[in-house]
Amino acid sequence: MKLAVLASGRGSNFEAILRNAQAGRLPGVEISVLLSDKPNARALAIAREAGIGTVVIERKNHESNQAFNEAIAEELQRREIELIALAGYMRIVREPLLSAFEGRIINIHPALLPAFPGLHAQKQALDYGVRFSGCTVHFVDAGMDTGPIILQAVVPVEYGDDEDSLSARILNEEHRIYSEALALIASGRVQLDDRKVRILI
Repeated sequence: MKLAVLASGRGSNFEAILRNAQAGRLPGVEISVLLSDKPNARALAIAREAGIGTVVIERKNHESNQAFNEAIAEELQRREIELIALAGYMRIVREPLLSAFEGRIINIHPALLPAFPGLHAQKQALDYGVRFSGCTVHFVDAGMDTGPIILQAVVPVEYGDDEDSLSARILNEEHRIYSEALALIASGRVQLDDRKVRILI
């Protein structure tokens, strides 16, 4: 399965996916390209060092969000990409990219969705006073972190946690379950029925 990873920043989740692929823990997954909307994103350097193709498509070079997303869709279709993983991609995926890859775009979010969508999810969780937080791998739809849930991992909130300490423990679980979800999808064990996801044994 030819995978494109979209990233805007440091590339922590991309680096974890790459490491797992290199270790043989992602059978059936080929990381074909790292695409970024930021020319200075660290994720690009990680990909280049690993010999993975990179593409930069910046929003400022397109007259509208639609034109920007169309350019991404065309680039990934040209490369015959089968699955897209968002890894710290700081833009909402819009049409026509959504339709071009319907049911084939996934994201990871640092909260137990549907709680605390959007930015600063860890701070939202701490401010609310929850006892448990975590992370969620989900399919991407037109909403903000509203797509069908594939996998989740629970992380206890400890007394004295701040945003940084909670984020670091959640990130460890992100690195684990994102690759797990990719392996499940590549093996054909993920079935989507409306908004319910079934994992085949």
